[in-house]
Amino acid sequence: MSSRRKFLKQTGLATLGVVAASNQACQAADTKHKSTNITKPLAISTWKNGMQANEAAWQVLNNGGRALDAVEQGVKVVEADPNDMSVGYGGRPDRDGIVTLDACIMDETGNAGSVCALENIKHPISVARRVMEKTPHVMLAGDGALQFAKEEGFVEENILSEKAKQQWIEWRKTSEYKPLINIENHDTIGMLALDAKGDISGACTTSGLAYKMHGRVGDSPIIGAGMYCDNEVGGAVATGMGELVMKTLGSFLVVELMNQGYSPQQAVEEAIDRIVKKIPGYQDFQIGYLAINKSGEVGAYSLHKGFNYALYANNTNNLIDSGYYLK
Repeated sequence: MSSRRKFLKQTGLATLGVVAASNQACQAADTKHKSTNITKPLAISTWKNGMQANEAAWQVLNNGGRALDAVEQGVKVVEADPNDMSVGYGGRPDRDGIVTLDACIMDETGNAGSVCALENIKHPISVARRVMEKTPHVMLAGDGALQFAKEEGFVEENILSEKAKQQWIEWRKTSEYKPLINIENHDTIGMLALDAKGDISGACTTSGLAYKMHGRVGDSPIIGAGMYCDNEVGGAVATGMGELVMKTLGSFLVVELMNQGYSPQQAVEEAIDRIVKKIPGYQDFQIGYLAINKSGEVGAYSLHKGFNYALYANNTNNLIDSGYYLK
């Protein structure tokens, strides 16, 4: 009997040792993938241009406004900035010298609106919101999107800046199509907001790849690719080479992983891992993801070094470098 008790005691201690080791491993993993916990409200957006976008969004949020209004007002600042050559007015044209714009928006109820290949309208994000609120559709494209915008009172204007035009003329001398990692010819402004009520909304807007084929549409206007929100879970936005995001439905993947219990940081890292596992040649491109959950936790991750994001919370707007996969 004493031998049996001794055996059980030793077995129990061994089991406790395994459990303790397992707990230590889990704690180490949690530390590695730790999300930033922020008090609501908050606004988070991609790249350095997100700093000015956040300022506008915070004006809405700090006054008790709706997350949807915050993300629209935030990204509109960048759409109107001719010095930002990857979004809206001043965005680089396609290979035919035409600026085409893509955008999507999603509110806390699951409603969404989108436009793609839209020409001659400075604020595609606002047209996308009208699609969401005034039509039975989610996406309008090309001439149809322009027709709808004009019917809604948006004014056509030339959105090809002289600077972008001259760069396009120079590019035509070689017509070499080669997007560069972290260079502002293939990026977006993507934004998520969590308002004081705890509601989440998102927006994404871009002029797309510089010198792309006319008619090319990337991930930015596609719900579930460039941006996705689930008000019971959280939201995510993507930036970088849209084709890789579309092939993995990245933003939906991030939100669904959070729905399964992942933290925002764990979710964005897994979304990058999915690209690495599924898409050959991923090393030649940059992808960045941002995510938030209902608790105000934030996650950010990218393929390459160089992705940064703006976070406005606790009355402070900060530009932060994200973690990255390729060391």
